[in-house]
Amino acid sequence: MSKVMDQWKELREGMLVGLRSGSIAVPMLLLSGYAKLDLSEAEAMLILQLIGFREREHNDFPTPDELADRMSLTEEKVSSTLQKLMKEGFVGIDESTDSMTGMRYERYNLDGLWNQLAMVIAMETRQEPEKAEPAIKSPAPEAIAVAKKTDRAKQEGNIFLLFEREFARPLTPMEMETISGWLDQDRYPVELVNMALKEAVFAGKIHFRYIDRILLEWKRNKVFTPEAAKEYAQRFRGGR
Repeated sequence: MSKVMDQWKELREGMLVGLRSGSIAVPMLLLSGYAKLDLSEAEAMLILQLIGFREREHNDFPTPDELADRMSLTEEKVSSTLQKLMKEGFVGIDESTDSMTGMRYERYNLDGLWNQLAMVIAMETRQEPEKAEPAIKSPAPEAIAVAKKTDRAKQEGNIFLLFEREFARPLTPMEMETISGWLDQDRYPVELVNMALKEAVFAGKIHFRYIDRILLEWKRNKVFTPEAAKEYAQRFRGGR
């Protein structure tokens, strides 16, 4: 009996140590939205580890080796995953100088992640259809309409992310308003705006004025679909 009691005592003490080590604040927005950004479970867990190092140990720049010690990933896999997250604009690195010692140091910055998460959720909220009184059975046409609106919200959220990835930085509020104007006021299809962005990238002129000129040129020439835009661009290049 005493052996069993000793085992229970050891178990209890071990659990107390774990509980006393504290916890971190995990943003619900990250848990509910990481899949919408096409982040894998490993990528999301790596981000949580960065948050844990910052909040619990005041370590803003853990090494790949330190991160790998707490994950099922190798140090090389952690490094490649970090590089991927930085390339896609989710994680950044800030350089700062300690005011007391004058020494320079680096720290991970998750502003890109929070910006992209907030953008996706905001777009879904903006496009969310008004809730109606519950009915016994919804007619098929209404269900189709809701599905289309939901799909459009996802497409519009994605177009903001595409712009940020091509521009390699978060969009400014004015730039976001410009894109919203193309979609809501000018009524350009999401796919057409995406095509205009690709044309700007192809031409090496990634700025909003050039993209706006592309859309106006297509509108003047009655180009309203991605297929027509692709055909028009090919004719334009062939004529140069």
